[in-house]
Amino acid sequence: MYHAVARRPAPSAYALSVSPEAFAEQMELLHERGRTPVTTARLAAAWRAGEPLPRRPVLITFDDGYEGVHRHALPVLASYAFTATLFVSTGWLRGRYDEGGAPDTMLDWDQVRELALAGTEIGGHSHTHPQLDQLDGERLSFETGRCREILAAELGAAPVSFAYPYGYSSRRVRRAVRAAGFTQAMAVGNAPAGRGQGPYALERMTVRRTTGIGEFARLVEGRRLGVGFARDRALTKGYAVVRRVRRAASVATGAAAEAAAAVSTGRV
Repeated sequence: MYHAVARRPAPSAYALSVSPEAFAEQMELLHERGRTPVTTARLAAAWRAGEPLPRRPVLITFDDGYEGVHRHALPVLASYAFTATLFVSTGWLRGRYDEGGAPDTMLDWDQVRELALAGTEIGGHSHTHPQLDQLDGERLSFETGRCREILAAELGAAPVSFAYPYGYSSRRVRRAVRAAGFTQAMAVGNAPAGRGQGPYALERMTVRRTTGIGEFARLVEGRRLGVGFARDRALTKGYAVVRRVRRAASVATGAAAEAAAAVSTGRV
């Protein structure tokens, strides 16, 4: 899982960015190790139908929609005939749907179309990149549905894959993503994807600015990962518990406030 590919990313994007040189080195390693990239849609379809995947498959995914994916990553991917999946937050991309709030320079729609024409799968990543598991039902439906609607209008085909902003999801969020029309979704988890995770909770490994080529090689080969990935996995698990508690408290507080208002207005 990648985010920005840039030499000088914005401070808020720095930790989850990689330099163009590091990205090129990592793709060269995938090529040398005989890895065959597939899209998220191809992986999910193969698992559903029981069809074989290429030998030594790998997913290369990008979240958010940073401009560097077109400027720096696309030429490298094209040089190896690699495919990838790009998950975009439609309200962050430059153009008519821009809602503001993007952390750095993002793709414009012409660049997204060029990526699609080059074989990159374009998936949804919500409209404005909120923490989906903290939204009420109406806003959750808007964020997933509006994203898919815009992508279908701009690209001529509705997307089938989704990635949760920040990796945050819940059973309620997964149901909303499915209801919006997406047929599979990526989480974070910092573990390899597996059939047992289900099509709406496929896990990925985070590649950071600090991910060296040695640690990247261990990731690719499925060997014991270094301290960075172990820390990310522990934090992912711990924060999932925190967020469930936070959501439950928010719902309880809202219910209590509604009950108090009903009493004060004489509705009960």
